[in-house]
Amino acid sequence: MSDGTTEFDPDKFEDKYVHYFDELQAAYSSAYNQLHGHYDSRVLKAIDRKVLAESEPVYTGDGEFRVDLPDDLEDRVGPVADHEQFEPVLEELCAGIERELQRIFGLETDA
Repeated sequence: MSDGTTEFDPDKFEDKYVHYFDELQAAYSSAYNQLHGHYDSRVLKAIDRKVLAESEPVYTGDGEFRVDLPDDLEDRVGPVADHEQFEPVLEELCAGIERELQRIFGLETDA
């Protein structure tokens, strides 16, 4: 596609790491970079390396994605989980990844 988006096939997303690995990497990287410098870097890095590295992007239909997170968040990040920025950063990163996936695949909604 000439506008920089990747043609999306929901069936191929079942094997997303085979068909869309580069797009997934780009979405995660872009969401991270958008927050870099706005939050405590220790919190941002801990979430990126210890939570998002084990997360699972899921296509939910109707042009929407969600990021499923591992169950043991507090254990993964340790004391960072008590930081006041932990929840806001985690929520913003997940929302950013979801938006970036929509953008990359040309599935943005007007909402």
